Amino acid sequence: MEATALSVGKSVLDGALGYAKSAVAEEVALQLGVQRDHAFIREELEMMQAFLRAAHEERDDHKVLMTWVKQVRDVAYDAEDCLQDCSVHLKKPSWWRLPSTLRERHRIAKKTKELRARVEDVSQRNLRYQLVKSAAGSKSADGAELSVSAGATTMSGIEEAQRQQNKSKADLIQLISKKDEGLRVIGVWATSDVLGEKSIVKRAYDALKRNKKFQCHAWISMARPLNTAQILQDIVMQFVVDSLEEETKTHTTTSEAEDLRRLWTTKEDDLADEFRKFLNEKSYLIVVNDLSTVDEWNQIRPCFPTNNKGSRLLVYTEHVKVASLCVEPLTLLPEHKQFFPDKTLYAFYAKTTHILELKILEEKYALDLFTEKVFGEITNLNEECPELSKEAELIMKKCKGLPLAIVTIGGFLAKQPKTSMEWKILNSHISAKLEMNQGLGNIKNILNKSYDGLPYHLKPCFLYLSIFPEDHDIKLGRLVCRWTAEGYSAEVHGKSSTDIAEGQFMELIDRSMILPNKKTYFSCKVIDSCQIHDLLREISISKAAEENLVFRLEEGCSSNTNGTVRHLAVSANWKGDQGDFESMVDVSRIRSLTVFGKWRPFFISDKMRFLRVLDLQDTRDLCNHHLEHIGKLLHLRYLYLKGCRGIYHLPDSVGNMRQLQTLDIRWTGIMLPKTIVKLKQLQYLSVGGINRDRSDLLDMFLGNCAAFCIHEPTTETWRDRCAECWCVTMPALARPFSSGISLPRGARNLKALRTLGEVDISGGNTLKEIKSLTRLTKLKVQGITRNCHEFCFTLLVLRGLESLAVRGSLHGCLDDDTRLPITSAASGCAAIWSNCRHGSCASRIL
Repeated sequence: MEATALSVGKSVLDGALGYAKSAVAEEVALQLGVQRDHAFIREELEMMQAFLRAAHEERDDHKVLMTWVKQVRDVAYDAEDCLQDCSVHLKKPSWWRLPSTLRERHRIAKKTKELRARVEDVSQRNLRYQLVKSAAGSKSADGAELSVSAGATTMSGIEEAQRQQNKSKADLIQLISKKDEGLRVIGVWATSDVLGEKSIVKRAYDALKRNKKFQCHAWISMARPLNTAQILQDIVMQFVVDSLEEETKTHTTTSEAEDLRRLWTTKEDDLADEFRKFLNEKSYLIVVNDLSTVDEWNQIRPCFPTNNKGSRLLVYTEHVKVASLCVEPLTLLPEHKQFFPDKTLYAFYAKTTHILELKILEEKYALDLFTEKVFGEITNLNEECPELSKEAELIMKKCKGLPLAIVTIGGFLAKQPKTSMEWKILNSHISAKLEMNQGLGNIKNILNKSYDGLPYHLKPCFLYLSIFPEDHDIKLGRLVCRWTAEGYSAEVHGKSSTDIAEGQFMELIDRSMILPNKKTYFSCKVIDSCQIHDLLREISISKAAEENLVFRLEEGCSSNTNGTVRHLAVSANWKGDQGDFESMVDVSRIRSLTVFGKWRPFFISDKMRFLRVLDLQDTRDLCNHHLEHIGKLLHLRYLYLKGCRGIYHLPDSVGNMRQLQTLDIRWTGIMLPKTIVKLKQLQYLSVGGINRDRSDLLDMFLGNCAAFCIHEPTTETWRDRCAECWCVTMPALARPFSSGISLPRGARNLKALRTLGEVDISGGNTLKEIKSLTRLTKLKVQGITRNCHEFCFTLLVLRGLESLAVRGSLHGCLDDDTRLPITSAASGCAAIWSNCRHGSCASRIL
């Protein structure tokens, strides 16, 4: 719990502090005349962040400290909400809105003053109770050493520099020699070589080579233009020289020396493969000197195998970005160590943490292991104990192939009466059993260690998964967009927030915290969805509830009394009414609302001022008038209406949601409102996909006409049915089948768009609009007819395109005698045409 509180607290603080430092926040503070308050809040948040890092390193379990950490977390949430509220309400005020703008200014300025008082109170509380030791106290040894150094006035400048170099060399050797079986890449950055920083690296390398800490050693300097084969030959030459020196000392020839000689004579085409084979069984230390770009690193990195021999790659560079991005094991926020007090030499490295790898058994082997633990031998339950078969299946479903869970639960049941009732009780109350039973508690303890081993930036991401129901297939795209909207990922070192979020997803998979699902046919990702193991989900739900991060509104739950809720998930089995809803949860501070199952009009209200995520995928009974006032959600960044088939219209006030990043209205029949072009932050726009033929639409239309006549009871209003008729049914009956929709005029202003589809490009100006969206990486279109040449020219402009999907009848469009302007700039798109020549309904290049 303590680790969770610290991680969530630090994550929230990072988001609040990042926004407090932004130019937008500075400008807003200037407009309001509260620069001093803003600066004070920013500086206090920085101090709180430093204290939380210190507390995390101390791993203090002090209850008072944890209470203070939670107060810091709540203040950080409110600080971020307040700062963003300022920017949203005060951007570009119009003269006709002057009275309301003045009221907003007064309200926000007052709120900022109150926030400053709260921040000051929380900060003083730490000083009053001395909850976290200061950095001076925890680093007393270093402080003493520095004071001795400062007092040694008799030491000459040369001797002092030599002493500092020796200390830096020892620190670097210690960092390289740190016990860790996996390959580690350490990036060393120096601003210059004035003080001999490179010599420190060389001296550390020579010392490790003399002590024979590694089996193979090499120091290479990068030459331009880059020649990978030449680099490998230089490394092999150094290996050969070392081997000859060893032969001279021992007067013996080893098999390793013979292998090196063969490697030296290998042809260039085979050298990389043979080199990796040779190094794969060796522990090696290789220094890459004078690396200038990440591209250079990406070219040579595959040459070095990732083995479990404790190998090290040391990258020396004068570019900090290169040093930080080369670090392995892969980490989003590498640790760094300063070797000189005047900031001339740094090392970037990944902090090693305990990772519990959760191996998953196939269904047959999992059941065999279970029956062996229960009965002492592998047993066919269907034949020998058919009454237990059904309950055993449910137990296996809970365990999901996790050997730890299977062995522990099987061992527990081996000591219990082997009856279906006993096993049914276990299935019904497995969460309580994990808490109360000492034998089963080992599962939770071990899985908790796996959670505790997560770096702090991954813990909130993992807890966020508790929003989704049991066995829910969580799509990568949906999760990544949500994490980005929530601020769980931010641009780092030139990497987009989306790339960072995808990296977090893969890191959770690598750590076995989530289970990857097989990719779908139309996906360009190796893994495009995941599930969370039932037992890990229990941990996620428990810890998220402790931190007031997620509140799950489901059948049998009690009202939330622990504080302010940030994320609300309404389960499909909740049957309460509006009174129950309002009494159970305070929605004034929630940042995300996710509804599974049936929609109720009271789920959304004007009180949700800070809502960022509204996810209503496949929600039933959602009608147009339920979203009439959605334009008031000025903080909304993510609107997901996919599969809400009862809605056909979005109000023009959608254009007010200037923070919106993701809009998904697939399988809804919604036509884009013209005001969509005002959403300059929009990055993901997914539309279209109405898979209904004309006869179905006609039947639906006639059915609705009959319903109007007999006044059939329904949640739809007359206006809803009119919208359905005129916006969906009648246009569809008047034209051929189309699953795409048209872009409104002015869509070229959506410069931030990265994903767009499915768009009907048969209209005259649509391709011209798309051509201006140069940041697109994923595009899905339909409606190619005689405009295929113009479509090709559009693709040439979209140089960043990574995924292209085309739907529609293409007969005669791309005949063999058609000359397409495909050049090397768009060679990746050429493959689509070979598919399209045959008139396939849906051809893709991914």
